[in-house]
Amino acid sequence: MKRNVKLSFILLLAFSLLLSACSGGGKKEANATTKDGKVIIDFWSFWGSETRRPVIEKIVDDFNKSQDEIEVKHTFVPWGDIWTKNLAAVAAGNPADVIVNDLASVAHRADNQQAEDLSKLISKDLQSNLYPHLWEPVLYKDKPYAVPFTSDTRVLFYNKEAFKEAGLDPEKPPTTWAELEEYAKKLDVKKGKKYDRIGFYPLWGSFGAGSWMSNADGGKGFIEDGKLAVNTPKKAEALEWVQGWNKRIGDKNVQAFEAEFSSGQTNPFVTEKVAMWIDIAGFYTQIRDSGKEMEIGVAPIPEQETGSGHWNEGGGFALEIPKGSKHPKEAAKFIEYMASEQAQKYWALKNYDNVANVKAAESAATEMKDIEKTVYDQALANLKDTKLHTVPLEYPDYKTRLDPQLEAAIIGKMSAKEALEKAEKDIEELKK
Repeated sequence: MKRNVKLSFILLLAFSLLLSACSGGGKKEANATTKDGKVIIDFWSFWGSETRRPVIEKIVDDFNKSQDEIEVKHTFVPWGDIWTKNLAAVAAGNPADVIVNDLASVAHRADNQQAEDLSKLISKDLQSNLYPHLWEPVLYKDKPYAVPFTSDTRVLFYNKEAFKEAGLDPEKPPTTWAELEEYAKKLDVKKGKKYDRIGFYPLWGSFGAGSWMSNADGGKGFIEDGKLAVNTPKKAEALEWVQGWNKRIGDKNVQAFEAEFSSGQTNPFVTEKVAMWIDIAGFYTQIRDSGKEMEIGVAPIPEQETGSGHWNEGGGFALEIPKGSKHPKEAAKFIEYMASEQAQKYWALKNYDNVANVKAAESAATEMKDIEKTVYDQALANLKDTKLHTVPLEYPDYKTRLDPQLEAAIIGKMSAKEALEKAEKDIEELKK
């Protein structure tokens, strides 16, 4: 009995230390200030790359210099760790003051009391400066629990030199799925059964099986208006289409290329191992910074058939004040600055992301030129066909039930219809 009590105490102590480590190692004082009396705001982001970190830190520095009441300290927390650490810090009562979080799931954190209600902290005029379709996801019971910062949309990047080599017109990218297949076959370069270059593979980049299924199904997500839309005829058709690519190229060839991707080498589109690639507009920074003189083109996502629509899946990030922040008023002032035309424009010019501030997005576009303008203009044009599928409160973890079934179908372990039937049944069991 004593041993069990002792063990329980040790486990409790270990858990407490874990929470402390996750939240930065020590409880922040409510009146933490600098020597000159400025309130210190702890801001967490996952922007730590050579491209993005200098940009966010310049924005933070500009804010700090713009006033004499608040000093923001930027803390980089790696992708994959930042949100679990945030939840642990909120539970421990010692969160950051501002955090970059997923735009599609704001309502869940509001519902779970993990984010602060901003309705009385931010200006009522702020909403009018931002894209309406990005404001809607931050609302919970008609109150904002975050402020949108960036959104994204996907574009088709293609190698114009490879097009010329294959006898394709570099000014006429594929517009339908049939053309995409036709172009890809011409762009393939094979030696025996192995590929030196793969024209295109639909699951590389940042447009996965679910995105193709939405593209085919009129832009619909897997859950629409609280109702499941997983096992639909169009989604099954799209999943079969994705399966076809895997069969044509061969699972071993796909795996061989993917092994190279994960080895730390430069992106396969940049190294010209893949001729067409779908990604966010910000992917252009990798091309720009690679040192290679690539002649590239950009285009909308091909539509399943002429007239069905170039439907695109979008995502994005928002700025939240975690529940329990010691300085919510000061944190809100920093968030408003981050959503301002000045800060958003700078972010857009440096990263080519779709930003939330309308004037910033339009103004940035006028200052770009050449290929960077082409990329950014395409991203802006894509917004009319881009759907942001929020995570419904009724099915908070639906992707954990969906993704394994899609993967099983793609590698041929079950048919598309079987996979979607099982996925829909599994997801239905999650409903609250």
